[in-house]
Amino acid sequence: DGVDCKLCRNRGYFVVWDEEHLCRTNRECECMVRRRNYRRLKASGMEDLVRRYTFANWKVAEPWQRVAKQMAEDYAREKSGWFLAAGNSGTGKTHLCTAICAALINEGYDTRYVLWRDFSTNAKAAVGDAEEYRRLLEPLKTAKVVYIDDLFKVRKGDRPTDADVKLAFELLNARYNDTSKLTLISTEWTIEGLLDIDEALGSRIYERAKRHHLNFSGRQNWRLRE
Repeated sequence: DGVDCKLCRNRGYFVVWDEEHLCRTNRECECMVRRRNYRRLKASGMEDLVRRYTFANWKVAEPWQRVAKQMAEDYAREKSGWFLAAGNSGTGKTHLCTAICAALINEGYDTRYVLWRDFSTNAKAAVGDAEEYRRLLEPLKTAKVVYIDDLFKVRKGDRPTDADVKLAFELLNARYNDTSKLTLISTEWTIEGLLDIDEALGSRIYERAKRHHLNFSGRQNWRLRE
């Protein structure tokens, strides 16, 4: 899993003496949070993104890119509120959100990654199965850090379905109600667009992310540059 822990020598636990029960017991090492994070990243398909998208290789060719990088680095350091990267495709939203996640994972934060289109498809299919639905949503409601990639991704000219909006509200409202939770969102919808889709949802996102809100609307798609 790429973690080399000098504390437990990669055992993942310590054997300690339990004074109350007069026996030896195992205590988990702090490195296990990082190990579980990396395993989840590998299972989610984000492992390659973490390697490719770092703060170090973010290109600063224009002033707005310098500002965007600084805001992302500030968020990773402050660890407060939500982070919203909104606007055009190909402007680096996923790059910066992934770099933040990598920084938080390295500090031992319980971090989950969600590609919205895949997650919403699976969650909506499980609506009739309460146990499966809860299995999909509960870890995302309670994790310390969640990154939702491409929220409300649809074909050009389309809008999210009512089922998508209901699902997003359930997840994000649970995290909104606990201010200790960190939530990262990348989306092609601006704040104005999110408010138009659902004012209650959009206003919650804005309130939590207004200090760390990147608006990439009108910026060049850097995947199409020469």
